[in-house]
Amino acid sequence: MLYKLLLAIIFSAIISSCGSNKTASSDETTDTTGSSVKWNLGVALWTFHNADFPASLNMADSAGLKLIEANTFHKTGKELNDSLLGELSPAGIEKLKTYVQQLNLKIGSLYLGGGKTIQDWKNDFEKAKQFGVRYVTAEPPLDMWDSIDSLAGIYGMMVAIHEHWKGTSAYWHPDSVLAAIKGHKNFGACPDLGHYPKSGINPLDAVKKLEGHIIGVHLKDIAEMNNPKLVDVRVGTGIVPFPEIFKELKRQKFDGYIYIERDSIENPTNVPSVIETVKYFNEKIND
Repeated sequence: MLYKLLLAIIFSAIISSCGSNKTASSDETTDTTGSSVKWNLGVALWTFHNADFPASLNMADSAGLKLIEANTFHKTGKELNDSLLGELSPAGIEKLKTYVQQLNLKIGSLYLGGGKTIQDWKNDFEKAKQFGVRYVTAEPPLDMWDSIDSLAGIYGMMVAIHEHWKGTSAYWHPDSVLAAIKGHKNFGACPDLGHYPKSGINPLDAVKKLEGHIIGVHLKDIAEMNNPKLVDVRVGTGIVPFPEIFKELKRQKFDGYIYIERDSIENPTNVPSVIETVKYFNEKIND
């Protein structure tokens, strides 16, 4: 039933214009290139998911990045009984904030695991509010679009809809993201550039289709098209056309956050990979 609903949604999105042009405005800019292009480059803490929250902060800091995207399904360390971030009390969140502040880091957004009830989502939004994030990243259930859009409005933040590949996410195709955005003023997009190829979608085409709606970007690479079993590779070593995508984002006047993200874990950590990606980003941003 869900599959048929999704097909109907995608078909509807293809034949109609979708959504508003609302995107998050930049509250600060970090010049990562020494040029006129000012984008906020950071790292998604999922990149270090083999480590607990405090250790992952140290890894982000070691990579020279100060902007991070946290997530509600991250283990928070022994001091907090290895609870998941989404399970913490307000006092527990305050403890995590001290870790962040000690390293002079900034949580720009929070990836919400969400749940099956509106109360689950409300709890996650509460944590996002306590962290003071600019927006949340999520994959809202199809039958909760209206409720989650309303919650986002109440909490004064946008929802950047993220996608995984075909068979694992309702949002594997940009048309399904556009269908969700249509009529929901607090929804936008967070294209994951390394996931689209797994579904046979050119990530550059997806970015073009999502014009006017992109709030944040996950910077990720993959070795080939149409192979959902593949794990990601270091940015710049796969098939994602990053220079062309950067040009397209500049044309769209994108001013949001770009997060380096790895799904696979290199031995022993992804820190060298992230450092290499920062170098690649700065080299290619003005190609």
